[in-house]
Amino acid sequence: MMTQEQCSHRNNVQSSEKPQVYKVGIYGWRKRCLYFFVLLLMILILINLALTIWILKVMNFTIDGMGNLRITEKGLKLEGDSEFLQPLYAKEIRSKPGRPLSLQSSRNVSVNIVNSNNQLLTQLVTGSSGFKARGKLFEVRSSAGKLLFSADEQEVVVGAERLRVMGAEGAVFSKSLETPHVRAEPFKELRLESPTRSLLMDAPKGVEVLAEAGDIRAICRNELRLESKDGEISLDARRIRLMRLPEGRASTSSSSSGTRQTVYEVCVCPNGRLFLSQAGTGSTCQISDGICQ
Repeated sequence: MMTQEQCSHRNNVQSSEKPQVYKVGIYGWRKRCLYFFVLLLMILILINLALTIWILKVMNFTIDGMGNLRITEKGLKLEGDSEFLQPLYAKEIRSKPGRPLSLQSSRNVSVNIVNSNNQLLTQLVTGSSGFKARGKLFEVRSSAGKLLFSADEQEVVVGAERLRVMGAEGAVFSKSLETPHVRAEPFKELRLESPTRSLLMDAPKGVEVLAEAGDIRAICRNELRLESKDGEISLDARRIRLMRLPEGRASTSSSSSGTRQTVYEVCVCPNGRLFLSQAGTGSTCQISDGICQ
């Protein structure tokens, strides 16, 4: 046990010591750095907020969309001119009612149709080199749905009532041409020509060549043949002129008899060649020599 003197001495010692105070917080240069960072952060927040408001104002962000792009119940609505830097995937692209739809590109515009395996089925390319279409079938129809033009691997069909070729050289067909009627325009000439090969017109029920208000000319360099296998060849006209037929020479025995006449008769050789012979009181074909050889 402590005595009374020891207790009084301890109380005197504790009362003579000063109380200790502990400071809690940031002071000095640390406090100034903290205030500086807080001020810098507030400035950045204000700049960020100002830039965000400026971007919203410039890009015209609204509840319905951004700029000329509007979000509707049916999809996206784009007004004015737009530029796409990457491929555009859409189910349907259409313009406003009564407004045209224009697609413009500095190189080409391509429309591709692919299947589920990403294999190309149909392709439409328009570029500086021309217009190209690729597919199994190509059709052009009128507003009423009538077929005007169709093309596939088997045939090309022209469904218009009239096919007009405006080129100066006409139309060139490397293979055969099948048509029920070939006619020139009014007051225009119709020419069927094969410069280096033969020209064949074939029909099971006949070929008719008709010129109602003009002439028909058949010109060839070598031989012109009119052949009928089972029927006949009829020349029906008021005048029939056979130009440049050779004239047969009569023998010396017959040349002295009678005077010369300007009337000739047409003779036929056994090989089918025609020639002229001066007409006499009788037939003079048999006395012509050398013309049938």
